[in-house]
Amino acid sequence: MSSPNNWQEAKSDLKSNEGLNLPGTLAPSSASSTGASRSSVDPTRPDSSSPRPRSTSSSPGPHFSKSKCAICLDEIRKEDGKAIFTAECSHSFHFDCITSNVKHGNRICPLCRTQWKQIPLFVDDRVPLPIFPAQRGFEDDEALPHGGESQIIQSDDAAAAHRQPLEITLFPEVSAVAKHVTRPDFAVLVHLKAEGVSGDDDRRTRAPLDLITVLDISGSMEGTNMELMKNAMGFVIQNLDERDRLSVIAFSSNARRLFPLKLMTETGKQQAIQAVNSLAAGGGTNIAEGLKVGARVIEDRRWKNVVSGMMLLSDGQDNFTLSHNGLRMRADYEALLPSSSRIPIHTFGFGSDHDAELMHTISQVSSGTFSFIETETVIQDAFAQCIGGLLSVVVLEQVVEIECVHEQGLKISSVKAGSYRSRVSSDGRSAKIDVGDMYAEEERDFLVLLEIPRCEAESMSLVKVRCVYKDPVRREIVRVESGEVSIQRPKELTGGEVVSIEVDRQLNRFLVGEAMSEARVLADAGDLTGAVGVLRNRERDLAETASARSRDGLCQSLSSELSALQERMTSQRMYHRSGRAYAYSSMSSHSTQRATARGPAVEGSMGPMAYQTESMARMVTRSQQLGTGGSPKPSPARGNRS
Repeated sequence: MSSPNNWQEAKSDLKSNEGLNLPGTLAPSSASSTGASRSSVDPTRPDSSSPRPRSTSSSPGPHFSKSKCAICLDEIRKEDGKAIFTAECSHSFHFDCITSNVKHGNRICPLCRTQWKQIPLFVDDRVPLPIFPAQRGFEDDEALPHGGESQIIQSDDAAAAHRQPLEITLFPEVSAVAKHVTRPDFAVLVHLKAEGVSGDDDRRTRAPLDLITVLDISGSMEGTNMELMKNAMGFVIQNLDERDRLSVIAFSSNARRLFPLKLMTETGKQQAIQAVNSLAAGGGTNIAEGLKVGARVIEDRRWKNVVSGMMLLSDGQDNFTLSHNGLRMRADYEALLPSSSRIPIHTFGFGSDHDAELMHTISQVSSGTFSFIETETVIQDAFAQCIGGLLSVVVLEQVVEIECVHEQGLKISSVKAGSYRSRVSSDGRSAKIDVGDMYAEEERDFLVLLEIPRCEAESMSLVKVRCVYKDPVRREIVRVESGEVSIQRPKELTGGEVVSIEVDRQLNRFLVGEAMSEARVLADAGDLTGAVGVLRNRERDLAETASARSRDGLCQSLSSELSALQERMTSQRMYHRSGRAYAYSSMSSHSTQRATARGPAVEGSMGPMAYQTESMARMVTRSQQLGTGGSPKPSPARGNRS
């Protein structure tokens, strides 16, 4: 039970949604280096970042020069142009030689007998590496079968034709308000939930995907970072199917399309893997150019899958923006995004030197998410979570329409929608929210603040809601309407008001997001003490709320993130290395109500997993099983509603 006074104080603290402005200057990038144990393929030379075993006279067994492949006994020379595989035990082999062993199930090093956890991606050498000439346009995307009309396989079950992919539930702040009382900020919660898709059915009923990956291959990606990115891309490729299409863009000092938008048939996958394996690090970081090329791939395509998405990874600062009077000026990144086909861009900040504000801004203006990959070894899990969502879209282009029912004096004063665009009509009688896409099992919650007039009737109908969206599976426009939400209007209230736990939970989410935003601004200004104070006060107030006392899963996640952010603000060095990016990733997650990766891996998870769906969790588990030699790890805890 929430105290009415506490509730009103909390609502008065609820300010307008945060907005981010790009600063005028951009610091130069610096290289970051970390350690990891995953293996990768460099097609032109041995991996210089991995230590080589030293041969001594006392070592038992045969002696092999580190410059020779232990399988074919030929020299390993970069000028030969042969791909080199360096295993986690540090032994190197010609890629073709070792894949002939691995494809028959052998995971043991021929030299030291180490059981490999990571094996080279198998590429069929009968499939030639594609060569794509330089182009001004990218109108060479692979055609969809039958123009895409047969891409969706519909169920024969008659019930599927009448299924309800979206549920709408409305919750008033309290169930009753006295007749003579007016309320200027009465909250009604609009709760949306998308239908789930079972693991056996998702490939049969989901919509196909056009995925564009924009990858940083600047000099700071040399070695371990490049290895881990290649592994993560290999995982993405293997989990797409023949209905999906993939394009790969690489950027450093400039950008190029490495691989056109092609169907991920077996041949397409082999070619995509070879293209990714050809990547080599070097040069600066030109994020703007990478986005520009990615946008052209989206705009120039001749065919379109019903779902589209972009993934952007970078570990550095964009140091190729336009200069003015000797200062590095940021590009207008929103102007670089696709104009004719706006798609979400999910950004991934890799390591401690990336530009978290820029990556967050790119994701925010495109309705995507920003993930902070603090520990480089979880990059594959972060990619897995993202594609787990993209491969489970069940709602597209959704607009929520809210309409007042009671005719005299009832108005909508504001809508708290996080990062989603909302607008209230001039007369205050209606409002709209642009929600966009939803993954299977995702939920969205919006607080509608009403001006409640006096009322002589025994009850008052407040609002009703209609959702209009495109069903990507059936390719139909769907309209779903809620019933009216009402409250009682007695002469006098008996007993205290009991605030809805559902409404209280969402108020906490908004207030925590605002506290994080305020703390980040203070920390950026050098006031870490003030920033920690803001977070500590919000954590204390959160613990006193009714939803937190009921051990609500989302509130527990919010509390954990407030504590984690305070720990990352213990010094300026700690804040700039991880605190700033952690704050942006948390803000991105809570404003979009979508799972993002942030923080290091702890017992197989990537930190608090509020908003993670079953499709996301299954894909993360699949990634972790591959990363631990097939030994499953427990799925991360999800922020629940009970």
